[in-house]
Amino acid sequence: MFQTYDEAVDWIHSRLRFGIKPGLKRMKWMMEKMDHPHKQVRAIHVAGTNGKGSTIAYMRNVLQEAGYTVGAFTSPFLETFNERISVNGKPISDEEMLFLANIIQPIAAGLEQTELGGPTEFEVITAMAFYYFGRHEKSDIVLLETGLGGTYDSTNIIEPILTMITSIGYDHMNILGHAIEDIAREKAGIIKPGIPMLTSVTNELALNEIKEKAEENQSALYHGCFPVLNHQPLNRGERFEMETPFSHFENLEISMRGEHQVQNAALAVMALDYLRVNELFAIEEQHVIKGLLQTSWNGRFEQVSEYPAVIVDGAHNKEGIDSLVSTMQRHFEGKTIHILFSALKDKEYDYMIERLSSIADTMHFTTFDFPRAAPAAELFEACMHAKKDFDENWKTAFQKMIEAGEQNDIYLVTGSLYFISEVRPFCRNYLSEY
Repeated sequence: MFQTYDEAVDWIHSRLRFGIKPGLKRMKWMMEKMDHPHKQVRAIHVAGTNGKGSTIAYMRNVLQEAGYTVGAFTSPFLETFNERISVNGKPISDEEMLFLANIIQPIAAGLEQTELGGPTEFEVITAMAFYYFGRHEKSDIVLLETGLGGTYDSTNIIEPILTMITSIGYDHMNILGHAIEDIAREKAGIIKPGIPMLTSVTNELALNEIKEKAEENQSALYHGCFPVLNHQPLNRGERFEMETPFSHFENLEISMRGEHQVQNAALAVMALDYLRVNELFAIEEQHVIKGLLQTSWNGRFEQVSEYPAVIVDGAHNKEGIDSLVSTMQRHFEGKTIHILFSALKDKEYDYMIERLSSIADTMHFTTFDFPRAAPAAELFEACMHAKKDFDENWKTAFQKMIEAGEQNDIYLVTGSLYFISEVRPFCRNYLSEY
C-alpha cells in the first residue's frame, strides 16, 4: 500500500515501461475485478485528433452554468497529474489520487500475473477514473476523452449516452494507420449501437468511414447540420452565430481564439442542444452564452503575458500547426513574430517548422527532458529560415528570444504538449518579474 501521493504517482508513471498496448481485454479484466464501476458512469465519449479538450471544456462550463456537477477525464496534463481526473474543472485532490492508486495497484499486480500482461499507465489511470466516477464521486455527467484512436482505446468499454468526434488528421500514424480512412475507422470505433454520434469532421474520406460505422450500428449521425454563421474575430476571442436542427443561437462569443475553436464550440453547442431537446439535461440559452464565454483551455493559444505578448500553444501535429498559423495571421497581421519551437522526434516536424517559418520573423529551437524529444540542433538543421538559432536549454532559449525582441512584438512558444507543460509555469513566473 502506498503511504504518500508521490509514491502513488511514481508507481503510475512506472507503468510507462509497458508502452502503448491497444486493446480492451486488460481493461475488461480489471473492471470485472472491481464489479464494473464503468457501468455506473453516465458519460459522453469524445474522440478526435485535435479539439477534444477544448470541446469538453465548452460543454463542461455550460453544464456547470445549468447547475450540474460535471466530471471529466482528459489527457495529457499540463501542471499537475491530478488534472487527468476533475470535477467541475478542479483536479481531484492528492488524497483522492492516493486512495485510487491503492485501489488499483493490487488489481494491476494481479493482471500482470496473467497472460494478458500488466496494464499500461493509461489503462491504470482510466481504471482509476472509472472507479472514481462510478463508485466514489457520482457526477451528473462525465465527459470522457479518448487517449489514442477509438476502437481499441482503454476508454472504449464505456456505454455512453452520446459519442462525438471533433476532427480527424494525421497523428499517431504508426499505430492508427497512414491513410485518413484508416485513422477515421479507428476513431469511429467509439460509435455504439443505437447511441447518437455528432461530428465536425468534413473530410469526405474520413466522414464516409464514420457514416458507415454509424449505419452499421443504427446510430443517428449529426454532421453538417450545425453551420457557423457570421464569424468575426475579436481582439480577445471570436464572435459567431450558429444553427442546430433545433435552435438558432445569436451573438455567441468565446475567449479562445481561432477558427478551429469556433468549430469546437459549435460542436459543443450542438451536443448541448441535443441533450436539451431530448430532455436529458435542462439547458437554457443563457447557460450556453455564459458558459462559452468563460471557457479557457490552458496551453491552447493561451496568452500568458500582455507586455510582452507571449502565447503558448500545444500545436503538436500538422492540423494543429495549420490552425495555429491561421489564428496568428488573423489576429496579429503586421506584427513582428518570434517563435520558440520544440517537438518529439517521431512527429513530422519538418512540415511544422516550414509552416511556422512562413509567419515568423525569427525562429528559435530547443529541447526538453523527455525520452522522445528531438534535439534542438536537429530541429535547427531542418529549418530554412534566414534568422534562426538554437539552445539545448529551453530556459536559456526562451530568455534569449524575449531579450532579442521589442516590447510590442509577439512571442509564440509552441510544439509538443509535453514541452508546453514544462515551459508554461516558467513563462508565467518569469514574465511576472520581467
